[in-house]
Parts: sequence; C-alpha cells; structure tokens
Amino acid sequence: MTPTPLAFPALTGPLRRAFTCAMVALLLAPATTVGAQQAAAPARPRQVVPMDSARAALLYVSNRHEDHPVANYAAAVSAKARTDSIFAERSRGVMRYEKTSYRSRHDDLDIPVYVFSPLQSRGARAHAAMVWVHGGVHGNWDQTYLPFIIEATQRGYVIVAPEYRGSTGYGEAHHRAIDYGGKELDDVEDAVRFLQQRTEVDPSRIGLMGWSHGGFITGHLMQRASRTRFVAGAAIVPVTNLIFRLSFKGPGYQRSFSTQKALSGLPFEQREEYLKRSPYYSVDSLMHPLLVHVATNDEDADFEESQPYIDALMARKPGLAEPKVYVDPTPGPSSVGHTFSRRVNRQTLLREDSPEQIDSWNLVWAFFEKHLRAARP
Repeated sequence: MTPTPLAFPALTGPLRRAFTCAMVALLLAPATTVGAQQAAAPARPRQVVPMDSARAALLYVSNRHEDHPVANYAAAVSAKARTDSIFAERSRGVMRYEKTSYRSRHDDLDIPVYVFSPLQSRGARAHAAMVWVHGGVHGNWDQTYLPFIIEATQRGYVIVAPEYRGSTGYGEAHHRAIDYGGKELDDVEDAVRFLQQRTEVDPSRIGLMGWSHGGFITGHLMQRASRTRFVAGAAIVPVTNLIFRLSFKGPGYQRSFSTQKALSGLPFEQREEYLKRSPYYSVDSLMHPLLVHVATNDEDADFEESQPYIDALMARKPGLAEPKVYVDPTPGPSSVGHTFSRRVNRQTLLREDSPEQIDSWNLVWAFFEKHLRAARP
C-alpha cells in the first residue's frame, strides 16, 4: 500500500525544515497504545466511606421469599368475617349477595369471590356483568365499596369481586402466594369462566374495573390483545410502571416485591420481568375500550408515574382510550387524590360526594352503558 503523503502547513525555509524534523521524530518514536498508557497510570484509590449501619439496614432489600413481610393472618381472617357479615346484612332487600369461590387454572388454587346481583332477574342471559378488582399490594374487598355496588346492581349489572392470590383474610398460604402482575392476572381473568356459568349473565357483555392495584390488573388484562375476554375496562388511579414506582417509593415498599417468589429481586436484577409486569410498556397491545382516571394530587399512584401512561394512551390509542386527569380533586379518605372517587363514610357506608367523585362515576356509568349494552348478540 502506498503511504499517504503528509500534508504540511504552508511554511517555508527554516520553519518548514524544523516542522518536518519534528514530524519525522514523532513518527519514528516507539508506539504506545492507549491501553498501555492506562495500565502504566497508577490505579485510583477507592474512596473510603464510613459505613452507617443504620442507613445500611434501612436500605437493605432481600430477594428471598422467606423474608417476605409477614402479617397478622388471624386478625385478617377475623376482619374478613366482619366484612362478610356487613355485606350480608346490608344486602337484605337491596340486592342478592353470595360468597363462593372458583378454581384458578393456575396452581389449581381456590379464589374466593363475592357475587352481587339485582334482586329481580331479567331472565336468562339478560344481564351485563362486571369483574371489579380491589387494590393493595396485599388488600381485599371491603365494605367501603358498598354504595357503588348497590348502584351497579340497581343499574342491572351482576358484579363479581375476586379475592385473587395475595389477598388478605384467607390465611397465610393465600397471602404469601402473591404474584403481582403475574398469576394474579390469570386469577382475575378466570372470573370470566365463572360468570359464563351463571345463567343470568350475557357472556358477550362482561366488563372489567379496578382501583389502584386493581387498575393495574385492569390495564394489563385489557392490553392482552386478542386474548382478553372483556368488552371494555375502567382503570381508576392505576399503578402503571413498577420500575418507576419501586425507585420512587424506596426500600420499605420494595421489600414487598423483591421477596415475591416469582420476582426474587429488584428491577436491576429482574429487568425483563418488571418490564413485562408494567402496563405502561404494553400500551400498543390495547384492542378494546379503556377508560382511565387519574389525579394530580395522588400520593399513592403518583401523577409522575401515571402521566406517561396517559400520554402514551392518548398518543398511540386515541380511538380506544378515554383518559381523564383530575387536577387536585377533593381528597378522599387516604392518600389524598388516590381515593378521590371512593369517598365513603365508614360508619354509615354512604357516599360523601364531591364534584369530582360525581363526575368520575357519571363517566364510568356512561362508558359501560355504551360498551356493554351495545354488545348484545
């Protein structure tokens, strides 16, 4: 190969000769690689940081299932019995109430389920139905949902509320079977098979609704593309992005996730699993109508988490998504805006309406009336 001639500056006389000699000397000098230069450089000493044992204990997050946070399982069972007695008592003369169970196809697990239906049946296959999903990392269906259930049954809906794996009030084994964003989705989806066996339910008119973690499950199931068997879904103040959420909430919250058997670690250790379990990353799979309501003053499913999900739905699924952002709505009973549409007096179990609560529920009823009533065969 013919060497490429050097390009010299426009110099003449002694300056040109001096420049030429310098360049030749440089070219003839022993070659030294960057790697060799780096190897020859002294290693930077590691900074010595005194260990704060209290902070280390605060930040430590186990990835072992045996370290999953424990609960008072007996107290939860007793609390669930009280809730069930309240439902039974408050349902008399108002709606039909049933507590039963169905079998999940995954792990052959019994899923307790509440069934609420109108007092008067319209006949075989005459009622639209909805699966309502409770929230909480470890939560359960409680009596504060009562006024909304009553309204749903008065509108002619059959409501089923599954206590999917991880729900409280059913003992330690059910509690510790938690699989957030995993098999719990299948537990809830299996409620469709349960509904299809009920003669009063029209299987072509089944909707889905959830709050917080239940909204997370709703988003996931509605975004299962052609697999979903729900006509329409409503996700209220939903969890949307576990990768963001765990970093935002910190170690105390992370311990309830990293110690789940199917996760066994944090997002940096189980990246693909957390991506798969976050509805934000599967927006493109949405193929059925989805209503989403969020609040800017939500201190649980923070708006910093939910805003990207809302933006993605509006940008990529404008024909299917019906999102609404409530700006600093009247606070609910917990986490400020997180419960803005669940304002219920715990003593009377009656709604304590705010303008935003009324608006949100009006939109929810109109949404389901449009999509479930229009789905008659």
